Amino acid sequence: MKRNFDDFKQFIKCKKIGVVGIGISNKPLIDFLLKLGARVSAFDKKSPDEIGEVARELKEKDVDLVLGEKYLNDLSDFDVIFKTPSMRIDSPAFVKAKEKGAYVTSEMEEFIRYCPAKIYGVTGSDGKTTTTTLMYSILKKQGYKSWIGGNIGTPLFSKVEEIRPDDRVVIELSSFQLMTMNISPEVAVITNVSPNHLDIHKDMEEYIMAKKNIFKYQSNSDLLVLNKDNELTNSMTGEALGKVKQFSIKEKLNKGGYLNKDSLCIDGDEVCKLSEIKLKGMHNVENLLAAFCALKDDVNIESMREVATTFSGVEHRCEFVREIDGVKYYNDSIASSPTRTLAALKAFEKPVILIAGGYDKKIPFDILAEEGYSKIKTLVLIGATKYKIKEAFENLELKKQVHIPIIMANSLVEAVNSARKVSRRGDVVTLSPACASFDMFANFEIRGNMFKEIINRM
Repeated sequence: MKRNFDDFKQFIKCKKIGVVGIGISNKPLIDFLLKLGARVSAFDKKSPDEIGEVARELKEKDVDLVLGEKYLNDLSDFDVIFKTPSMRIDSPAFVKAKEKGAYVTSEMEEFIRYCPAKIYGVTGSDGKTTTTTLMYSILKKQGYKSWIGGNIGTPLFSKVEEIRPDDRVVIELSSFQLMTMNISPEVAVITNVSPNHLDIHKDMEEYIMAKKNIFKYQSNSDLLVLNKDNELTNSMTGEALGKVKQFSIKEKLNKGGYLNKDSLCIDGDEVCKLSEIKLKGMHNVENLLAAFCALKDDVNIESMREVATTFSGVEHRCEFVREIDGVKYYNDSIASSPTRTLAALKAFEKPVILIAGGYDKKIPFDILAEEGYSKIKTLVLIGATKYKIKEAFENLELKKQVHIPIIMANSLVEAVNSARKVSRRGDVVTLSPACASFDMFANFEIRGNMFKEIINRM
């Protein structure tokens, strides 16, 4: 149930607030809390030198800084604690703080609680950002004043007083953000669910339960949009508290979004032809159908069609970089799981030279080998998982007597150069790592940008 923001302003004034993690979403949050009259301390594992200019700016604003390896020694003296999404709520520091009476929350939880406008929340293992951006674009085309944020990188809580009841807000929500949620958006979309982030979650069951929080607290008038073709999301239909719409690229539905031969349809109406959309791959057809389901009550077919036939994608998602000597290079750095890489591989008409590997999220790579081998001409591996991925393909080779040439590289530059050496006119080279970036890069954007820089320097 939405609350009046005046209640929060009254609650937070003069309170002692701890903000854990000085990241993208928490810097504006700190400024906002100061503006509301709170006494703020900021905590981060990084040293003052690593935080740099931000540390100096926060000190000038009278924010107490607790930095370094032992930054979470004691949170017991705070009224409210805003945690960064990737930190587990059951960590000893938070457990102790809650026992002492602290209210532990996050920027996104409070935004959903106090935002006066209708919120569309999007989660899933793959396709979150594209679906979120498509929905935002369709709402804008319809004429709504629209906002986009959440896990997509834009903090919104500090803007909550600027948002009007007749605006529309689309937020991308990760499993980390959802893990502690006890409030759900009016429209909830789950694009799909497959193994992911098992380096943070205790097991797959916990990961799925986190995803379910996007609809667990809905009312009977709210809407849940689910992928009918995904076994895990399809099994959630009976748990919905409100209305349910599903989408499918495999079967025609009486209601919902579906692919009918070469037409993308919603509730029986054609939106556009498959040949008219610019996005590559059937996974992006799913993203479009999910967006249509979520927005059907608020926009017309014309707005859906306009965006569907003109939207060319989000950066780092099957992004065409350049053609050199007849070889096309694509940046799919967002692909941080095997299933996301598989979706990208299936978007190309023929086997590609794939650059993969990175940070180990404790996800098995068997599915990438078993379902992806026919889509790969040569595999170039980098990062912490390169031997783990190599093993999955070697096991497949023994089982199915198939052979994929594998090149091991020590850096992204070496991987690109190796890919170029083995490529021939007409080939496609794509960076689609199937892993997060944290072993070599701070985030997937930096990894993707470096890939593009290497290609553009050729």
